[in-house]
Amino acid sequence: MTGPMAVGAVVVSYNSAAYLPDCLRSLRSEGVGEVVVVDNASSDGSPAAARAADADVRVVETGANLGFGSGANRGVAVTTGDYVLILNPDTVVEPGTVKALADALDRDPGLAVVGPRMENVDGTLYPSVRRFPDLTVAFGHAFLGLVWPANPYTRRYRMLDADHDRALGNVDWVSGACAMVRRSAFDAVGGFDEAYFMYVEDVDLCWRLGRSGWRIGYEPAGRVVHALGGSSRLVPYRMIAEHHRSLLRFVVKSSEGPRRALVPLVAAGLAVRTLAAWAQHAAEARRPPSTVG
Repeated sequence: MTGPMAVGAVVVSYNSAAYLPDCLRSLRSEGVGEVVVVDNASSDGSPAAARAADADVRVVETGANLGFGSGANRGVAVTTGDYVLILNPDTVVEPGTVKALADALDRDPGLAVVGPRMENVDGTLYPSVRRFPDLTVAFGHAFLGLVWPANPYTRRYRMLDADHDRALGNVDWVSGACAMVRRSAFDAVGGFDEAYFMYVEDVDLCWRLGRSGWRIGYEPAGRVVHALGGSSRLVPYRMIAEHHRSLLRFVVKSSEGPRRALVPLVAAGLAVRTLAAWAQHAAEARRPPSTVG
C-alpha cells in the first residue's frame, strides 16, 4: 500500500501569506514529506512566509503570475511521489485525509484523481464534486444561479441532492482546490492545460482523463476546510472575467459535431453573464454591512 510518505504536495500561491502557515502545518501533520509551494510572483511576502512556517518546504518562484494550472504543473514536475496532492493555499487538510485519498487510489488502479469532502469555514458543505452540465443545465445554472441559488439546474450541476457522505468511484469532476492525482495519469495527459489562467482547468483535466479511459473519484473519508477565494478576492472583477473566459474555452474544446454550431450562442450568453456578475458584485460591495443591534 502506498502510504502518506510517498505522497507529494503542491500548493499554488499568489499573495497567500496569511493562509500558507496553516496549510503547510496541516500537510506536515499528515506525514507529507515532500511539500512544494509554487509562488506566482506574490507581492505580500508569500515565499518568506512559507519558509518561515516550514524550514523544509521547497519554494518554486515562477517570476510571474502564471495562473493556477501552470503553477501546479511546475510544482508537480519537481515532486517525486507516485501521488501528488494539489491544493490551494487557503485550505486546511484535516487529520486522516492524505491517507484516505492515497488508499482510494491504491484500491482502484483505474482512478486518476480523487477529491475529498470539502467544507466551508463555517462547517457547511462546499459542493466539490460535480457533473459536466449539458447546455440546458449550464444556462439554467448560469443565470438562475445569480438570483436563485437553489434552482434545480444548479442543484443538478453541483450534485446537491447526492449523498456526500458516500464514496463515489466514477464522477465527472472534482474541485482542483484540493485533489490527489495519480502521477502517471497526470503526466500521460500533459497535466493541466496552461491556456486556462484561473478556473475550469480542473474540469478540463478530469474531462481529458475521462476521454483517455481514466476515472475520477470522490472520497469523503478525507476532509478539507476551504476558505474560498483567498487570492481571488483581491481582483474580483478580473477573476469573474477569467472564469467566464475559461468556461468558453472549455465549451469550445469539448463541443463536437452539431453542438459546435451553438458555440457563438454560448459565447454571447457568457458575455451577458459576465456583465451580470460584475453588476451583482458591485451591488454587494456597496451594500452596508449588517449590524446586530
